[in-house]
Amino acid sequence: MAEESKEFNEAKQEKEKIVFKERQEVKSLEQVKEEKEKNQEGKPDSKHESKAEEEKQESKEEKSRKKGFKQRGFKSRTVLPSGQGKVGIAHIYSSRNNTIITITDLTGAEIIARGSGGMVVDADREEGSPFAAMRATAKAAEIALRKGITRIRVKIRAPGGHNEKTPGPGAQAAVRALARSGLRIERIEDVTPVPTDTTKRPGGRRGRRV
Repeated sequence: MAEESKEFNEAKQEKEKIVFKERQEVKSLEQVKEEKEKNQEGKPDSKHESKAEEEKQESKEEKSRKKGFKQRGFKSRTVLPSGQGKVGIAHIYSSRNNTIITITDLTGAEIIARGSGGMVVDADREEGSPFAAMRATAKAAEIALRKGITRIRVKIRAPGGHNEKTPGPGAQAAVRALARSGLRIERIEDVTPVPTDTTKRPGGRRGRRV
């Protein structure tokens, strides 16, 4: 009996040792997990920080754009997201009688917006005025901004040929209206056709009789 009790006690002690070791291992694992969690809490999340910084930068860019768009003569403004925008060409035909503006893409095949003096005034005699040119250009520029155009290349054309080779009074007003609308003007060029040969002028041998 004494031997059996000794064996029982020894087995019991061994079991207790094994259980104690297992508990210590579990405690050590829990401590490691807690330390990791504490370290993660102490360190800021880099992804969230980068997102917050990007949002701040975007808000600053939008504010600066809105400030640039607040100018006279234009009621509504279109603010584009950062990193977007296309280049367009503004073809301005200016004569004494009318000013026609057509905004196209770089190829010239697709018309994005158009306007003319006759579209914004009632009297025929006012079609070629600077006021009509300014209003027509403002409308066309607003449509172009809405469609994603941010930069513009201006091509001014007078009647040319045997007619007048200097643009009409609406050309300068149209360019000013483009600049005020928020479009960034890259360059301005004169594309008036000038004859270099001996093409016969109209009017006959004795000239035009008034």
